[in-house]
Amino acid sequence: MAFTRKEKEAMVAQYREWVDNSKAFFVVSYQKMNMPAVDDARLKMREVNGEIHVVKNRLFKLVMDEKGLDYGDGFWEENNVISFAFGDAPGVAKALSDLSKSEVFDIRMGYMDEKLLSASQVKALADLPTLPVMRGMLLGTILASASQLVRTLAEPARSMAAVVKAFSEEGKAAESAA
Repeated sequence: MAFTRKEKEAMVAQYREWVDNSKAFFVVSYQKMNMPAVDDARLKMREVNGEIHVVKNRLFKLVMDEKGLDYGDGFWEENNVISFAFGDAPGVAKALSDLSKSEVFDIRMGYMDEKLLSASQVKALADLPTLPVMRGMLLGTILASASQLVRTLAEPARSMAAVVKAFSEEGKAAESAA
């Protein structure tokens, strides 16, 4: 199906908006794609505040050229879907990594902060904890330091109280023995 120039311009504008609004995007090739696989992929992307779209390679290449993003020779020869991370990039990468375990999708590369990521770097990004987990770990680290500081500051007073208690118990024991 041929698209008119106006439709192509609208597609390029949509692609540009997706790239501008995303924190990262990942290029995934697809083989043997069927509707259940696409529905599953879209559901997983929605859960992590991401989207996955089939794009026209030549038109998406125009957006990449505008942004000055490198993509390599022969890259656009396969069928590609682009997954956009509008929230947590490691969460979207993790969802893509799970999807790539099937024989339908294969991670090719990604872009984060306008820097090219190889497929292995995207998989390494997927191994990172998600943003809520990282926040919990940071909070735990901060609270552990604070609670240890409180224990350190309270230790001399606790030791002093233990000594006073021991002396008072020793005095009571001496009175009852006499």
